[in-house]
Formats: sequence, C-alpha cells, structure tokens
Amino acid sequence: MSLLLSRLSKLRLGEPSLLRRTCFSLLSNDFSSSVFPACSIARAEPCGEDLGKLVIRVDKEYCDTYLEKKVPLELMNEMVTVGASHGWVATLKEDGIVRLQDDLNPVASDTKPKRIALPPLETLPHCQTKVVTNVAMSTSSPEDEDCVVAVKFLGPQLSLCRPSQCKWTNIMIKNPCFFSSSVIFSEKDDMFRMPGSGGHLIGSWDRFGKQHKFQRLKFKNLPELTKAKRELLCSCSVSEHLVESRTTGETFLVKWFRKAKPKCLSKMKTRGLMVFKLDEQGTAVYTRDIGELNIFISKSEAFCDPAGLKPSNFADLLDFDEMATVCLDAYIITSGNFTSRAPYFIPPQNQI
Repeated sequence: MSLLLSRLSKLRLGEPSLLRRTCFSLLSNDFSSSVFPACSIARAEPCGEDLGKLVIRVDKEYCDTYLEKKVPLELMNEMVTVGASHGWVATLKEDGIVRLQDDLNPVASDTKPKRIALPPLETLPHCQTKVVTNVAMSTSSPEDEDCVVAVKFLGPQLSLCRPSQCKWTNIMIKNPCFFSSSVIFSEKDDMFRMPGSGGHLIGSWDRFGKQHKFQRLKFKNLPELTKAKRELLCSCSVSEHLVESRTTGETFLVKWFRKAKPKCLSKMKTRGLMVFKLDEQGTAVYTRDIGELNIFISKSEAFCDPAGLKPSNFADLLDFDEMATVCLDAYIITSGNFTSRAPYFIPPQNQI
C-alpha cells in the first residue's frame, strides 16, 4: 500500500515526459487481453488536420499512455463535449443537437468512427437546454435497439431519448434539490436515478418517462469527526453522486467535498469523501469498505469496477482542474494538479 501511494504522489504531480513514454512501453504488453482496462482521457497531441493522437491514463498506472488513435481536437473543448457514458462522448453545439461519438473510446476505430445524432432538443417552459449536467445510457451502446439516453440539464429538465425511435420524452422535475444533480442508469432497478442536493432524497424515473418515485434516505453509522474536520467539510463545496456496481448489485452514495486552494481560488482541491452503502429501504450506512471494487467519478456517468488484480477499495475522482484518489480504508487523499478539457473516465471496454 505504501509503495502504491508513494508512486501515486510522485506521478500525479507532473511527471516528466520521459517517464510517461517509458510507462507506455511497459503498459503496451498489458493491452493484449480481451478487456481494455478503465482509463481516463488526458489530452490529444495535435498531429495535423484538426486531429490529435489520444493520450490516456490507465487505471492505477498514474502515467500517460500514448496511443496511435487519432481523434478530433474539438473533443478536447469543454464547450463542445457535455458528458460521456460507456465510452461514448456526447457533444452539443449551437445547432441544439446532441451527438454521441465513440472517438474517445481507446478500442474503437479511428478510421471508421461512429457518430449518432439525436433529434433536436426540445426546451420545456421555464427550462433551458444549453447547459448540461451529465449524460447517462441504459445500455453500453446507443446502437442497441432498446438503449435509452438520458440528458440532465442544469435546472428542472430531464430528457430521455431512444435513438432507434428518434423522439425525446421531456420531464420537468419541480423539486429544486435535483436541479444540479447527475443522473445514472440503475441496471438493478431498470430506472434512471439521481441524488438530490444534500443527498437526503433519491429520485428515480423509468426508461419511458412514465413512472417516477422518490425515496428519502435514513443515514446510519455516521463518522465521528473532530471539530477541525467538521469545520473544514462545512466550508467545502459538496457534490453528491450515485454509483452502482453491476457485478455485485450494490448502490453507493458518494459525497465529494472540495475547496478552493488558498493561493489559487480558481483551482479546487479534494478535502473529503464520504461513501454510503444504500439498501432498498433507503438506509444509507457510512462505510470505508466497498470490497473488491473501485469507484470512478468524473464528468462521465459514474461507475464501479471490480478491481481484479489491481488494488481495491479506492475512489478515483476527476474534474477539469484536479485528479484525486482516495484510499477508503485508510482515508488517505492524494490529489494533484491536473488540467483536462475532457475529464472523463472510460469504463473497461471489450477489445474489438
């Protein structure tokens, strides 16, 4: 464990390019298995014609991996991409059309990229469809006949679309605690779900937008905090995230505490993380043990991944200005400056 954390602290904080390229040569042999591991998008190195070669960071390697795959450089523009799910990135331009693209999927073809345009967005009264909170999908590919794409906008509107039918179902959520929430798809419940601000309420909507329910959580086994720690967390900006493990069927509520750096108010740093395991009755039990799993939270749809041979019981966090890892059992937070214009975790992908 100490060796892992030592590597993380050294590599996260701006490792030299020579080391990054050495890591690539070491890692290239690991990609021969049938499943490509979880990774994050680091950047794209310009290579002409508005294209760039994709650079990723493979889970628990903490160094850059350079790929030959070429991607449109516009996907590195945070004003173009609005979310990602299952390795598909969503874009939204001035024409008001959401497009799903597999360009940032490391195993997808760069010579025959897939682009799926959804119908023009429909804006409900007193809502907006310019600023997106995140995107989620009910299956791993929008090409699946029964796939439903959910787009959560900042404010009251949640929109659902089945790409095979090219029609939006628009839902107005009146409770303001959901206005800035992120949505996930629960395979266990067969519903889109999101936590309300503060984490006390969970909202769920079926794939057809016809049924919904709200569940109030009951928190148990809350951590004992020192006065200094309590004051620190109270001064932080807090975001709530639902994460579901599709292998174990467990659902977790994650509270992510961040605070601006004293010498750079435009940069945020992780100051705390709380994980609660949820049951069907709405009991939320604080835990520092999620078993042989790791949690990934970014601007993509959040997900859990079985650790396999890699270290487990970690939460990996990614935003535009920070990349952090939290060792849950020891409650050790390792955070590094990281500027990303495409802060997306990509879940494990089957090799094509």
